[in-house]
Amino acid sequence: MPADVWPQPVLDLLESGGDRPVFEDASTVTTASAMAGLVRRVAAGLRSRGAGPGVGVTLDLPVTAAAFAATMAAFAVGARVSGWRADLSPAQLSGSLVVDSAALAALAEHPDDGLPLVAAGRAADPARIIWTSGSTGTPKGVVQTYAAMSAAWVAYPDRWPPAIADLATRLRRYLVFGSLASQVMLEYGVLALVAGGTLVVAPRPVFPAALVAHRATASVITVGKLHQLVRDQRANPVDLRHLRALMVSGSPLAPGRLAEALDVLGPVLFHGYGQTETSMIAMVTPAEMLADAATLATVGRPAVDVRVRDGEIFVRTPAQASSYWQDPGESAEVFVDGWVRTRDLGKLDADGYLRLLGRARDVIIVNAQVIHAGPVERALAADTTVAEAYVVGGPDETTGEAVHAFVVPRAGRTPDPDVLRALVAVQVNDLAVPRTVTVIDRVPLAPSGKPDKSQLLRGGTDQTP
Repeated sequence: MPADVWPQPVLDLLESGGDRPVFEDASTVTTASAMAGLVRRVAAGLRSRGAGPGVGVTLDLPVTAAAFAATMAAFAVGARVSGWRADLSPAQLSGSLVVDSAALAALAEHPDDGLPLVAAGRAADPARIIWTSGSTGTPKGVVQTYAAMSAAWVAYPDRWPPAIADLATRLRRYLVFGSLASQVMLEYGVLALVAGGTLVVAPRPVFPAALVAHRATASVITVGKLHQLVRDQRANPVDLRHLRALMVSGSPLAPGRLAEALDVLGPVLFHGYGQTETSMIAMVTPAEMLADAATLATVGRPAVDVRVRDGEIFVRTPAQASSYWQDPGESAEVFVDGWVRTRDLGKLDADGYLRLLGRARDVIIVNAQVIHAGPVERALAADTTVAEAYVVGGPDETTGEAVHAFVVPRAGRTPDPDVLRALVAVQVNDLAVPRTVTVIDRVPLAPSGKPDKSQLLRGGTDQTP
């Protein structure tokens, strides 16, 4: 069998797993053999509907055992797999076969066609498209080929970087929620299965209640939710002795807050850095942070090839994305001579740890979603009361970072914060709605004469919440 072709290692694991539990949804436990049978039937059903190499399959599904089977089946037949978004255009969907819950129910009942579970993906074909938040106005589709997914470390223990090898031992009961179209959710879900763990569904991922109710040993958590969990554990602690790993994702995390979380929650935090285009770039383990406080200000030693050019981080890995779907202009900007421009600023210290210093691009990360400042500023400036608009991000206890808007009014006009927020919600999205709107006389200027947005959050202005 082509063991080096994605997702063959997962298919083989399921076929040989017998009665081992691999998926738990409330009282329903799905064994490896049962999951393999489900994957076989769904794959047969997909093939009968024309799905195969080069054909798009869009999954509009909640997190269930059947949804996991559908995801693996779509990859197994060699399709171009993506998650459903309501704002995708017909051109972006490109005639994809859309599989929702009703369609999946029918696929799951399809007779097994007797064909072996052998990965049919072609190396150069897109294996999946991961859609970004669309904060630029149009969702971007990050394209990863079958060759790239086959070169990734996730399903191959002999390829695991040291931090991942440590993490893998802690994934006995990995909490899954949201969507399996999420790169992080699927990637660490497969890691958990390969490491011998079980995927456990959390219909309502409220922490710490979900961790306790499902006896989870591991989960992904955003910076905002981590702050809330630490605060709740200080005020009203619950028993989290079973918890062994929280992978912190999304917004930047200050060293002091990371140290506090380690103190309250114990040695369970894995602080990582990655992008949709590259997957994981670096990760620092609890042991490293407890052994050397200096590592709290880093995101660990890179697990891939990293270069810092003129202060900007460039990444190269066999598993990286190759382009943006139907967007050659943006593809040429980011995918340069075999490298991925992260558009983040950083440096490698003397011990090889990567330190993040800021962003070369003007973005705010809200609930682990990238919000570009430009579209928000254009939406604000479209209001007839606004002469100039500027948007910056600031730390936020709930969302990791929040959008803050600063507007210069037109002569004789008074901007209405509620109207401005509504404009942003309609023209961009709800995550981009400013937490505060501040009316200013003029924007601060840098020595170059350009607007210095870094000064806008440094006090001295009245904010309208």
